[in-house]
Amino acid sequence: MSRLSDMLRTQRFDDYRFYHQSTVNQTLHLISAAIFLGCYALLFADPALAGIVGWLAMLTRQTGHFFFEPNGYDAVNDVSNDYKEAVKVGYNQSRKIILLLVWGSAPVALYAFPALFGLFDPPTTRLDFVRHVGALWLAIGIGGGLIRMIQLFVTRDVTTGLVWVFKVLTDPFHNIALYWSSPLKLLRGELIDTSITGADWGDDDTEEAAHLT
Repeated sequence: MSRLSDMLRTQRFDDYRFYHQSTVNQTLHLISAAIFLGCYALLFADPALAGIVGWLAMLTRQTGHFFFEPNGYDAVNDVSNDYKEAVKVGYNQSRKIILLLVWGSAPVALYAFPALFGLFDPPTTRLDFVRHVGALWLAIGIGGGLIRMIQLFVTRDVTTGLVWVFKVLTDPFHNIALYWSSPLKLLRGELIDTSITGADWGDDDTEEAAHLT
């Protein structure tokens, strides 16, 4: 259990210091986390609506990554952006682009094939179409997570994949605890979280572990 806890802490710390330096991005993650909690609440009551809400949260998060997060040389961690992309445990920018393209193609596919080869009953109203899109988006989100987990099983090990899945599922709770003060920093004009430089998450091996993830 100690090893699992260390791996989880390392993945979270690497994610924080490498990919969440912008306070705008942190604030958007805070908003996204709150939306994701709503998605969790809806998941068993209305899966189609949960799929729509979940991807609204996902777009909020990715807006922060793609448009506000520094993408050049990372002076805070003294590594290149290419290095960070190569060691990213979860979805790096290249993988995210592929996933977002699949997400964006879902409504187009349902418009061209309303029943999607028998997966759905043909929609009779616009609301039916929207709900079918939500259900398909939910499947894409779950499928994307499972595919990356299996990739980690093959390229890393089973433990890394399982820890990553647990991290992703609990990120909304962790993001709220971590970024609750980010809007205040943003209002003070702090566009970059300078506290990252001195951050210490209680793991003496974090620097070494970052090169292994």
